[in-house]
Amino acid sequence: MTAIGIDLGGTKTEAIVLAPDGRELFRQRQPTPRRYDETLDLIARLVAAADVAAGGPGSIGLGIPGTLSPLSGKVKNANSTWLIGHAIDRDLATRLGRPVAVMNDANCFALSEAVDGAGAGHGVVFGVILGTGVGGGIVVNGNILDGAQRIAGEWGHNPLPIDPGYADPLADCYCGRQGCIETFLSGPAMERDHELHTGRHRSTREIVVDASRGDPAAVATLDRYVERLARSLALVINILDPDVIVLGGGMSNLPDLADRAEAAVGGYLFTDQPLTPIRRHRHGDASGVRGAAWLGAAAVVGQSSGAS
Repeated sequence: MTAIGIDLGGTKTEAIVLAPDGRELFRQRQPTPRRYDETLDLIARLVAAADVAAGGPGSIGLGIPGTLSPLSGKVKNANSTWLIGHAIDRDLATRLGRPVAVMNDANCFALSEAVDGAGAGHGVVFGVILGTGVGGGIVVNGNILDGAQRIAGEWGHNPLPIDPGYADPLADCYCGRQGCIETFLSGPAMERDHELHTGRHRSTREIVVDASRGDPAAVATLDRYVERLARSLALVINILDPDVIVLGGGMSNLPDLADRAEAAVGGYLFTDQPLTPIRRHRHGDASGVRGAAWLGAAAVVGQSSGAS
């Protein structure tokens, strides 16, 4: 059976079809609507197109920017707030006529990179999403570790370990707190930081271009970003001690980010010699769509095994 993966992002939603050997048979990306019913409509259209491309219905896995509460079965912790409070797996299963496996998008990204990406061959993989939001996922020996509350890996909503000299105002986070890692390391956060220090709004792309031309303010913005990323990843390493960290999301494409973060993180680790490699994704910054496909395929296999 082919495997359909859907990555439901805050600004775009992507669908993929993978053959059992991992070959990509179909891929399509559409803007994400900001209403729940329209989101269901979009996913249904993408699945229909995927079924046509695959020559028949496949298993379905969905990555979302949040998670399903183990208590209510409804979406919680989503920065795409229109999803919150809805049982999206059940609603889609009713609409599509087959089960839909749902998992946090960062978990899907981590699974993708652990299966056949930059984390392949490692026992414990920590996958990082640096994009419109900041998330993380943990894969142990090929299995997603989502935790009792399904919040394992959510490092983006811990407070940033701030430099003692930090004096700028803390930004509000959509989660209701201030100073979360997400408010420093997301794409919008970098733009806010640059504007705070220069009085000029620049997109992340413009900041990178300015830095490549030697603009001191843009270089300083990138340097602050790398330092904050290193401090934040050090928290993860000191607690989880993963075999590898893989960076994903649009911000992971910043020039030499993985190498710079790996070089900087050692000063914050509780060890004599830092050994944790930090790598850039292998399957693109939206690698999570592949992980969603693997997730759905594994769920079908599990159901078949349970039935037998």
